[in-house]
Amino acid sequence: MNIRIETEKMESILLSKYATLSKNSRGRQIEEEKCSIRTDFQRDRDRIIHSKAFRRLKHKTQVFIAPEGDHYRTRLTHTLEVSQISRTIARALRLNEDLTEAIALGHDLGHTPFGHTGENVLDEIHRNGFKHNVQSLRVVDLLESTRKLRGLNLTYEVRDGILNHTGDSLAVTLEGQIIKFADRIAYINHDIDDSLRANIISEDMLPRDCLKMLGEKHGERINTMIKDVILNSYNKDKISMSEEVKYYTDKLRDFMFKNVYLNRKAKSEEEKAKKIIRLLYEYYMNNFDELPREHKSIYDDLDCNQEDMVCDYIAGMTDRYVINKYKEIFVPKSWNQY
Repeated sequence: MNIRIETEKMESILLSKYATLSKNSRGRQIEEEKCSIRTDFQRDRDRIIHSKAFRRLKHKTQVFIAPEGDHYRTRLTHTLEVSQISRTIARALRLNEDLTEAIALGHDLGHTPFGHTGENVLDEIHRNGFKHNVQSLRVVDLLESTRKLRGLNLTYEVRDGILNHTGDSLAVTLEGQIIKFADRIAYINHDIDDSLRANIISEDMLPRDCLKMLGEKHGERINTMIKDVILNSYNKDKISMSEEVKYYTDKLRDFMFKNVYLNRKAKSEEEKAKKIIRLLYEYYMNNFDELPREHKSIYDDLDCNQEDMVCDYIAGMTDRYVINKYKEIFVPKSWNQY
């Protein structure tokens, strides 16, 4: 009995005509024998969950660097919220939930320590620039490995969704397009929640017209946005929001940029974080031999320059690891007792 084949048959019966069927995947960069239990998209999801890069997300900044408190989001909890929102939308639209979940879980694997602050610094100092979505694809294609292969060898559809989850580009699958909306729905709302907790903003600062349209409470706003995406995308060949809900969602996002993402109080540790990453980058460029052998071995038999190898190493660090490396290299050991 081949359970995968039975699952693929069920997909053909139950899913929308606009869904991406597992059996119709464009496949992997390197052909593999198929699993008798799981579809290709289910295997991709599992490979991402079991990767080291996924586990490191729990110690990477979402918005607030080194927050005091147990309930602030990390890059991992953000990823899980994106996954939950995207699966809700995919299920309602009868799209491929496994593909949607795989993309959601992998979309931020390339994020740096200190969140977008780290991304911006690497984009400034790295010769080829730095974008976290491009780095996320690089993580699954090169930096993570299975026992037999370099990289996770994911399907085309998952790789495409990871790369195109942000910016102006559009994923080729509707499942991939869902992630762009789910990502925004998640971060706007949980960042408001964290900002209220941190006293960066107050309830009465939130735009009243946005609350009237989207909802007064955290859960109400998420529900409004999700339902709007579902109603406007049902039995259509593109994922979208209504113009009205999109307008107020974008207005709420603009409010967050003005009052939180670019707020001096919210970014009080940003300059320190920038300096740490700059100094480590310069140090390893000037002392390349000190880059761990385990990391350099990833590039064996590849034509890869030192600058990219250093950038990959720093981008993969967690917040606490990059801080400890900074202390180890730049702070005299005798000072650590003070």
